[in-house]
Amino acid sequence: MDGNGRWARERGLPRTEGHREGALAVQRICAACGEQGVDFLTLFAFSSENWSRPQTEVKALMALLEEFLVGQREELMQRNIRLRAIGRIADLPASCQEQLAQSIELTRHNSGLTLVLALSYGGREEIVDATRRLMQKAASGQCSPAELNNALFAQHLDTADLPDPDLLIRSSGELRLSNFLLWQLSYTEFYISPVLWPDFEESHLREAIAAYSQRQRRFGAVPEG
Repeated sequence: MDGNGRWARERGLPRTEGHREGALAVQRICAACGEQGVDFLTLFAFSSENWSRPQTEVKALMALLEEFLVGQREELMQRNIRLRAIGRIADLPASCQEQLAQSIELTRHNSGLTLVLALSYGGREEIVDATRRLMQKAASGQCSPAELNNALFAQHLDTADLPDPDLLIRSSGELRLSNFLLWQLSYTEFYISPVLWPDFEESHLREAIAAYSQRQRRFGAVPEG
């Protein structure tokens, strides 16, 4: 969800206002995904690298996260949205962890869109954490190196019970992965939008889905015809 800072700068506003507008875009896109039958939506809300930003901005982002978690509970329930989270959640402030846990528990039986928030998340960190879990199991005799394969490794990632993404949308014209879901994006289709995230609307989502629908996904196989 790139472009919050640029959106604010272009308007002579503090970066925090860009993040606030970005949160409104999250609400719009969650509603649109639910209406268009999308099953899973993962949002890169706060990366492990974002902790290095100025403390005033980090505090504002954490406050905005907590505000979102509390303020959107009714809408999550009304829209039948199930909330999940991935990342090093223990790094978040205690109050954010508490509100996140409450929202996850409240929505755990919802059967519509699954909204996954990536918080204090980094793809490399996730792979390291999964490797550490496997090494601990191997050390205790619960598994052996000979058993290791892609499926077993994936079971130890944060996304163990989630499908790999079909489509990655990057807003504001960014062309890099930025340490996001490095394992899971192996065969994901990319869609790059020039639109800054606070300006991202349902129409832009539909454009991305329409472009995806024209792709031929071969997963390394020889194309038909």
